[in-house]
Amino acid sequence: MTKRKVLWKLIIKEVDDLITSSLGIVAFISFFIGAVVAIQTALNLTDPLIPKELIGFASRQSVILEFAPTFISVIMAGKVGSFITSSIGTMRVTEQIDALEVMGINSLNYLVFPKIIALLVYPFLIAIAMFLGIFGGYVAGVYGGFVSSEEFMTGVREEFIPFHLIYSFLKTFIFAFLLATIPSFHGYYMKGGALEVGKASTTSFVWTTVAIIIVNYVITQILLS
Repeated sequence: MTKRKVLWKLIIKEVDDLITSSLGIVAFISFFIGAVVAIQTALNLTDPLIPKELIGFASRQSVILEFAPTFISVIMAGKVGSFITSSIGTMRVTEQIDALEVMGINSLNYLVFPKIIALLVYPFLIAIAMFLGIFGGYVAGVYGGFVSSEEFMTGVREEFIPFHLIYSFLKTFIFAFLLATIPSFHGYYMKGGALEVGKASTTSFVWTTVAIIIVNYVITQILLS
């Protein structure tokens, strides 16, 4: 194992590179995805007998169950996954990983393990995405004139099932593990030169996305059906 003091510094650095640096894009996407869900729901409520509270209800359910954990994870597979693959792949190409092995350092423990631990913070990023997604739906619905503030908030609170949050965060933890391991695998075991680094980044994004979608289906089938 890497020394605890060194490992802690590596983990903090990975949290900054992988999580903190992604706050901006996650906040931007989450806000507008929630806004779009609210607007589309409002525009499809053509029957006057359907209560306006459904706009808030649909925004909450869509954001918490799918858009925040799954859609954001696919985006992160492109941003974080490509970063992990390219950074480790570049070290492989420039023989820095071989140098670590020569110095007696466990390269997997030094390079990959801190990324896995750092991405345990990923659910906090998804929690922010959930809040901003619902807030985006509120802003679009209320200030767009589709629903009143009271009706939207009533819909958000209506028939809330706490297990849906457990379901969302459970699959978020699994997605975080996939985001850390699959790109690391493609970067660590790649062969070739600089051109292959780009190919490995693309391959890791594709396989991470496929894995996220399949796991999402399996978990949904097990926990919600």
